[in-house]
Amino acid sequence: MIAWTDRRALDLFAIEHPLLLAPMAGSGGSALAIAVAHAGGLGSLPCASISLQTIEAEVRLFRSTVPGSRINLNFFAHTPATPTTEDTQRWLGRLAPYFAEFGVDVAALPAAGGRAPFDAQMCSLVESLRPEVVSFHFGLPADALLDRVKATGAIVLASATTVIEGRWLESRGCDAVIAQGYEAGGHRGNFLTDDMATQPGVFALVPQLVDALKVPVIAAGGIVDGRGMAAALCLGASAVQLGTAFLLSDEATSVTAHRNALRTARDDNTAVTNVLTGRPARGVVNRVMRELGLLSEDALPFPLAGGPLTPLRAATEPDGLGDFQPLWSGQSGALVREAAAAQIVQDVVEQAARLLRLP
Repeated sequence: MIAWTDRRALDLFAIEHPLLLAPMAGSGGSALAIAVAHAGGLGSLPCASISLQTIEAEVRLFRSTVPGSRINLNFFAHTPATPTTEDTQRWLGRLAPYFAEFGVDVAALPAAGGRAPFDAQMCSLVESLRPEVVSFHFGLPADALLDRVKATGAIVLASATTVIEGRWLESRGCDAVIAQGYEAGGHRGNFLTDDMATQPGVFALVPQLVDALKVPVIAAGGIVDGRGMAAALCLGASAVQLGTAFLLSDEATSVTAHRNALRTARDDNTAVTNVLTGRPARGVVNRVMRELGLLSEDALPFPLAGGPLTPLRAATEPDGLGDFQPLWSGQSGALVREAAAAQIVQDVVEQAARLLRLP
């Protein structure tokens, strides 16, 4: 057993290694959470894009497979926006050439959505399931809902992309703060700023958050091996959260187009974009990002921008192409390996322990 020197995260989550699985919609389910928990980390389930019934079934499977292990249920805390007719027509106008190319009937476009914010129904499910950990992205839900979550005894986490956001989260009772650096794949967790140009990287953000907060800080973004984990722990992080590292794992549910993109990931071919969902998120650059621009003022607000892309994705995905879909990846995607998730965890923690010269 590795003698980790900072036990705050280990004791908080009752885990063997200071490693958390990032909740990844579309790529991570109970199989991946179970594998990470078996290997000594904290398993997580992305709950913002699945039904209440699916959440319940996934939690039941997790608990029956790894009894005694804690689980993190992750939710979004964004405030939905209602676009005007002009907003909608402007976005559809930007996509019109693609609709024509692939023969999409604009009148038959599916309803947009798919990323619901934490609400009373989700809160009731948390009260019923009583997960040991509940985490939020895009800030925190309303105080009344958050109080109900805390009343269950759940440990509460949330992502911060700046020190100001971290202080805000701590002041509202978060038990730990995830320091999401600009390198991170997937959606930015920003909620007090929309300025992507000033977002700090993880190794600049972590020590500043550690100095500013009393609660444990969890480093996230660009960490896929033991070198990154050791560096984050040296800077004061109590644990790391890994997502991209598991995207090519045996247990990941990443679709073929996503896996193909990850196999070609480089240090310079991911970018932050809002044209896929309406909110800034990092992924491998694809056709729609190149042609519409990475950050477009025409994109509908989250999560509505992605709805009209659905038929375009359906037309190209069967060929293994990811031209119109999220290909989320952090900046260290080129370092990702194809292996069982438990092996990935073992390799990461053992390399980190060697570098830190831990017994």
